[in-house]
Amino acid sequence: MMRQRKPIGKDLLVRERGSVRKKWKDQLPIALVFPNTYHVGMSNLGFQIVYSLLNSHSHIVCERVFLPESAGSRPVSVESGRPLADFPVVFCSISFEQDFLTLVQMLHVAEIDFLAATRQPNTIGSEPGGHLLVAGGVATAINPEPLAPYFDLMMIGEGEPVLPLVIDLLVKSWPVRDRHSFLVELASSIRGCYVPGLYDVEYADDGTIVDMVPRFGVPARIRRTVLGGRDQVGHSTIFSPDTEFAEMYLAELGRGCSRGCRFCAAGFVYRPPRLWSPEAIVRVLAARPADISRVGLLGMEMVGPADLKNLAEHLLEDNCSLSFSSLRADNMSDELLDLLKRSRLKSAAIAPDGGSERLRKVINKGITETDVFTAAESLVRAGVNTIKLYFMIGLPTETEEDLEEMVRLVLEIKQKILEVGRSRGRLSNLVLSVNSFVPKAWTPFQFHPFEVLDVLRRRLKYLHKKLGNQPNVRIMSDPPEKAFWQAVLARGDRRVGEALRMIAVERGNGLKTLIAAGIEPENFVYRKRSKEELFPWDIIDHGISRQFLWQEYQLALKAKTTPKCETAHCKRCGVCL
Repeated sequence: MMRQRKPIGKDLLVRERGSVRKKWKDQLPIALVFPNTYHVGMSNLGFQIVYSLLNSHSHIVCERVFLPESAGSRPVSVESGRPLADFPVVFCSISFEQDFLTLVQMLHVAEIDFLAATRQPNTIGSEPGGHLLVAGGVATAINPEPLAPYFDLMMIGEGEPVLPLVIDLLVKSWPVRDRHSFLVELASSIRGCYVPGLYDVEYADDGTIVDMVPRFGVPARIRRTVLGGRDQVGHSTIFSPDTEFAEMYLAELGRGCSRGCRFCAAGFVYRPPRLWSPEAIVRVLAARPADISRVGLLGMEMVGPADLKNLAEHLLEDNCSLSFSSLRADNMSDELLDLLKRSRLKSAAIAPDGGSERLRKVINKGITETDVFTAAESLVRAGVNTIKLYFMIGLPTETEEDLEEMVRLVLEIKQKILEVGRSRGRLSNLVLSVNSFVPKAWTPFQFHPFEVLDVLRRRLKYLHKKLGNQPNVRIMSDPPEKAFWQAVLARGDRRVGEALRMIAVERGNGLKTLIAAGIEPENFVYRKRSKEELFPWDIIDHGISRQFLWQEYQLALKAKTTPKCETAHCKRCGVCL
């Protein structure tokens, strides 16, 4: 049977609503690149927010560029079909480390000069060597260094405060005749602007970083930008059936998370946690297109029971149905469950993350086994047929006993939801998503090594043996080797970044290419870090103290928990000082 061709180019535009079309005459063309498929990129609310911000400027025409469906094809824009190289300015929104290599490959196929250091020192334009490359997104805010060799400018932090300032200066300076002076002005005058070429990195003989030396008077560290106020609620602006959230209106409830899970980089780099005002949220929900009643809420894990109850009541009154990525197992009201029942939601996700009660204390998850049981049963009673459970293996201090506890937990959940399902005449299913833990920058686990591959393979094999043949249970997992590569990128420095060019050009094996370039992947992945070591990502200042992260790491090793973030009176991490 012939597979149906997915729509591309003009076909995508016809199926969309809300995209922006502008004429190029007398405008500054900017390509907004997402280094993954259209389906993934247009399901990303942050990408849509940046697209709207760029096109809101009267002198900018911004068009989107995604990974081509056919390998080796030239990337072209969705709006006009122009090649990526036709755009003098290229903005890249990067959410995942796994997309680093994809991005470099896209630049190679587009025939855009790879390295910022080899581009023209003077004029910025679409001629060879003239492009201005700008990066942003949460992946670069966590650790920008693997992509530092490729970008003239990286914007660190949340886009709303910094992007208009950068664009205003770019338009004011256009056409730019002195790239160097323009970049120095950006780095010196606008918070969150990181120009990697203005910093020299010094390495010790053992490969660790000794210093990152700023030049031309730019700041020694880059202070990230944070959106202030409580009224700027991010929401969908483009709707397409070719996304994960087809015909669904996405809206933020806030940014950050107060829970303090020790593995979650987003929970730390988006501090302080901010909940948007209820009035602003309701106003944004009311402004959705009249024919869209399905709402996807982002940030439900940080909303308290009272606010969640009020929001659920509002959506019920407005005849909305609800979708979400995952729910806190300890945060379900009767109103929310009633809304889920009316929404006819067929699947829902719960994230215990750690397989045992002890491990959930190690990661500071803050939910108990009882919470998980209650949540699963409540969701099935609300009509949910499939419960998805997120787990990680390879967490710090994990033992075989923790895996045995995970198996027991899953089997008990299965038994409980089957009993509820039988009572309503329909059996429910469990889907387990089990993946290898990758230690991330800006978390307490940045000091901890990645688990050995053989151990991860053995633990996955054990879980498949114990649960793989269970009726009504399905296990999904990525190979540990994929997580190993992610760990290299997540903890890598500029030397890893420079090797990406070799991999992109030669289409070779990533790890073998690193080794051939004199880089030992194990040095980034398996090595435990000291409290004093200078990390590649320390060029950024998120306001979080090294002492706080180290103390949290020591508490984790002892399976001791700490309270959630309370911005009104808590000063522990340093962000609110």
